[in-house]
Amino acid sequence: MNASKHSRPGHPANPVPEVPATERAAALAAGVDPDNVGFAVLQLIQAYGVDTVFGIPGTHNLEFYRHLNRLGIHAVTSRHEQGAGYAADGWSQRTRLPGVVITTSGPGLLNALSAAGTAYCESRPMLILAPGVARGAEFADIGALHETKDQRAAAAAIVEWARRVDTAQEAVDAVHDAFELFRTGRPRPVYIEIPLDVLEAAAEVDPASLLPRPAPAPQPAEESAVAAAAKVLLAAKRPAILAGGGAIPGAAALRELAERLGAPVVTSLNGKGVLPESHPLSLGSELRLETAREVLNNSDALLVVGSKIGESELWGGQVATQGDVIRVDILASQRDKNLAATHALIGDSAVVLPQLVSALGSGSAAPALDLDAVRAASRAEGAAFAPLESKVAERIARALPSDAIVTGDSSQITYYGMTSAVRAEQPGSFMYMAAYATLGYGLPAAIGAKLASPERPVVGVIGDGALMFSVQEFQTAIEQGIDITIVCVDNGGYGEIQQNEADRGIAPVGVVLSQPDWAKLVDAFGGTGFSVRAANDLESVLEQAISHTGVSLVHVPLRLFA
Repeated sequence: MNASKHSRPGHPANPVPEVPATERAAALAAGVDPDNVGFAVLQLIQAYGVDTVFGIPGTHNLEFYRHLNRLGIHAVTSRHEQGAGYAADGWSQRTRLPGVVITTSGPGLLNALSAAGTAYCESRPMLILAPGVARGAEFADIGALHETKDQRAAAAAIVEWARRVDTAQEAVDAVHDAFELFRTGRPRPVYIEIPLDVLEAAAEVDPASLLPRPAPAPQPAEESAVAAAAKVLLAAKRPAILAGGGAIPGAAALRELAERLGAPVVTSLNGKGVLPESHPLSLGSELRLETAREVLNNSDALLVVGSKIGESELWGGQVATQGDVIRVDILASQRDKNLAATHALIGDSAVVLPQLVSALGSGSAAPALDLDAVRAASRAEGAAFAPLESKVAERIARALPSDAIVTGDSSQITYYGMTSAVRAEQPGSFMYMAAYATLGYGLPAAIGAKLASPERPVVGVIGDGALMFSVQEFQTAIEQGIDITIVCVDNGGYGEIQQNEADRGIAPVGVVLSQPDWAKLVDAFGGTGFSVRAANDLESVLEQAISHTGVSLVHVPLRLFA
């Protein structure tokens, strides 16, 4: 299911098989049109290139599920809707297509909203589909199944936009609007609610509206603004670049810019790998470290591409260069967010960065700093801040295959260690959510990533507290027949919160947790458990687990390395 195998947006979908006569008759007898609105919506989503959806079948959403086999769309059934959303996110980061989640009404949708919150904070495309009460039954308060006061409003509080449609045409138009946002705006989750009576009814729509709309040309920046920014960059003696997730569409040009200017590149965690981290100009995704921030703050021209410069990654520090600030972003509303711009290039990085490359002309420059020394200082700073987690993370990272996709969680082993230890060579190789910082993300994200990129090894490195939030998704992985390895780094509970309590003079409360036998637990699901019983065995046990076919878990007690 590589992205290259998806149908190309803008091209008509393949002919859809007819519904067998017996199935059609049964559907009509039940008062349901087999070519209903649920079918039209999914046919259009498939035409936009999506061949995999995530969710859980429920009483009210069956007129979505009815059509999946017929359309050849792969349905991944998670064991919790939150896991469906995180798996869809992992799949999306590998395919560069929106993750699609189908929930049932009420609790199914509300369970998925944590994943929607993640996609919103991290600017990732997600489309959530759910049924709603029939038209005329809104706010009835009669104790109906899954009754919710206002589920559209609940979703609207989390996502970019939420829409309850009244007709088949509105449902189809909402799908088009969603894909327009994903292609031309800041990619964030959207929610489409289809009332049950509309979902089951005949799809009376303009036939042309069931074809995907061609992707509009990416938005360039104003040429005068590009020329002014290029002049500033060419005059700079200490230029630097901060690249976020919005830089990914322009990754190739970003590399050219860095090499032309001799500019060191620091990325956010969402931009990790946009410049290969083996590149001599890469300083990694180290915004949390003062060493990296000093490079940005001491620059005389800072180019910020597709980043909100979020405080969640700065860990109390700030980006506040005294030089010129050039910001590239798809939204004008971002130009001064957290750092005011002296020059703003509003447009899609896919074309704005090539515009800048052209304006700079040919040539190359050497960096003004000794970047090897900067990298060494960063490693020392990170190791001093969290010596135990840094040491273990470095050893784990060295044992990983060079092409591994790594997922993390809001666990100390991730944000103190793996974010630095893993050197990503391309975007979508390290999956994390620095702003929303949810627990339970890493395992389902690994499932989605593996389904999208079956040729790549996928390894999740997750703390014990976080893993317990989504442990049921081991069964999803087993059912999907995929090979993934989960490394459970066990510090005995919620280590970060235990430290927070200690910092406030609070004795440990609710943070030292009992543990299952992790190896036996994954065995019970049908996978294979491994345990590290001595510190010297870490690498050999990891390599054995990663080479093992199927789902494996490696239990790593952190106390062994203290």
